[in-house]
Amino acid sequence: MTSLTLAGIRKRFGKVDVIRGVDLRVADGEFVVFVGPSGCGKSTLLRMIAGLEDISEGELRIGDRIVNEVQPAKRGVAMVFQSYALYPHLTVRDNMGFGLKVRGVPPHERRQRVEAAAATLKLDALLQRFPRELSGGQRQRVAIGRAIVGEPDVFLFDEPLSNLDAELRVHMRSEIASLHKRLGNTMIYVTHDQIEAMTLADKIVVLRDGQVEQVGTPRQLYERPGNLFVAQFIGSPKMNILPIEAVAGKLPGQPKTASLVGVRPEDLELTEPGSGFVDARILISEYTGASSLLHVQLPSGQVFLVAHDGEAPPADTSVGLAVEPGRLHFFADSGRRAD
Repeated sequence: MTSLTLAGIRKRFGKVDVIRGVDLRVADGEFVVFVGPSGCGKSTLLRMIAGLEDISEGELRIGDRIVNEVQPAKRGVAMVFQSYALYPHLTVRDNMGFGLKVRGVPPHERRQRVEAAAATLKLDALLQRFPRELSGGQRQRVAIGRAIVGEPDVFLFDEPLSNLDAELRVHMRSEIASLHKRLGNTMIYVTHDQIEAMTLADKIVVLRDGQVEQVGTPRQLYERPGNLFVAQFIGSPKMNILPIEAVAGKLPGQPKTASLVGVRPEDLELTEPGSGFVDARILISEYTGASSLLHVQLPSGQVFLVAHDGEAPPADTSVGLAVEPGRLHFFADSGRRAD
């Protein structure tokens, strides 16, 4: 296991800064997830750690070594890509051991490492198959196994589940979490899917426009987002945001510096009209099985989302919206958290 330290990391393509001064510490054995919208720089940052992109400015340490100029193969990292990148003419065993063969690892040691990784990933019975004979999830496990046999200090995952269907993504998510628990290696995982980030990470790094917006545990980012961007990016459905003046005098604990208030759909409760902090009219009710997602319109014309358990009132019903004071989030004009 080893740690990583990024200090003032920048990446320029021509005159365009795509990574703009990232400072980050990843502890030994930590599972860190980079998350953010498309184009935020998360994959570029991962490739810089791997050595597949040059660092324009700043310092990258893996363990105690500065690795800015170190070749990818000598950094002690292994990367799992979105595409499986398996050789179609090689068996699972040979795909997993190919990198070791190139490095000149003796055949008996290659066999031991491949079989140990196959046991970890439950691929024992598939070692003689070819990629065309495997499911998508099995191919991804082979790609992960190919990384494991290299015995890296750090695993890097670049959206490894995005090519899988929804059910298989859930299954592979749990397998990757179990793998981290068994191996204990430092892992950095890139995804645009904030559910993956919330369920896998010890620590989440939220990126936007090549900069870090906030770093914290999933719970910290969900319960105390540092700004409006994080508040609306973390959580599904996203947080409702309302100008303070729309509910002036009806919100307990309102900070004087706040101009906006946020409330998550799952924290809103339906009450009788006039008994909440604001009244609304139900526009649409989306039944999802365990609950319903209600689209409700406020007197200002703004539409809120409400996650409602139980039977939902029909469309065009007037309701009140209530929330516990501790579940409110206040933000200043700048977008920064105000409470």
